[in-house]
Amino acid sequence: MALASVEPSGKPDYGLDSPLLVRRMFGRGVWTLVIGSAVFFINRHEYPGPSGSILGVLGAIAAVFFAVGGIMVWSSRVGKLQLRDRLLARLEFEGDEKVLDFGCGRGLMLIGAAKRLKTGKATGVDVWNPEVLSGNSMEAAKENAKIEGVLDRVRLERFDPAKLVYPDNHYDIVMSALAIHNLGDGEDRDQAVREMYRVLKPNGRLVILDILYTGRYAKVLRACDARDVALSAVGFLWCVPTRSLMARK
Repeated sequence: MALASVEPSGKPDYGLDSPLLVRRMFGRGVWTLVIGSAVFFINRHEYPGPSGSILGVLGAIAAVFFAVGGIMVWSSRVGKLQLRDRLLARLEFEGDEKVLDFGCGRGLMLIGAAKRLKTGKATGVDVWNPEVLSGNSMEAAKENAKIEGVLDRVRLERFDPAKLVYPDNHYDIVMSALAIHNLGDGEDRDQAVREMYRVLKPNGRLVILDILYTGRYAKVLRACDARDVALSAVGFLWCVPTRSLMARK
């Protein structure tokens, strides 16, 4: 679906990752603090010492929930944008590349790549599951592309993660950020990585940012005879192990 150019306005919003989990973190923090406070105020006169201790323990647990929720929000609103820019800078765009973003969501990597293109084109594909990203939709990605002024350089399509419709050796760069881990099981994730590699041109570059399974993705790529497979150091955005992976065909 080709998209016409539209004047940018406002600020882009790349969504809150795992919004249900973030709400649960803050909700658990609130309820833990409420329970601790209730126990303290009911028993503070008769059992001031124990009730104070219970409040202290539950308050500490609530603080952990709030901290985790806060880190997850920061990771979605700030951390992932900073990491996106560092990863794309390493790809050293020339400006005429054909780019594929596998699981583009609201356009985080897609739009970042499109801003580095001159005559090239960036295609974003997704199923747009709202449970994995707040406000996740093709329309949201399109709106962000408008705001960032790159609507004429992007294309958005729904897809089947198990079988990309594109021919072999089609894209100069294939990317995926925080998407593959959401697929059903290990074989589904392996197949997605193989498909990303299949549509990559010889000497093309592949970059994956994800949580938990990046080591397995690297093994799949090595089995496909990928070159220069390199994993980054482990980070902890969203309070889970997070790494990037780069490779060449």
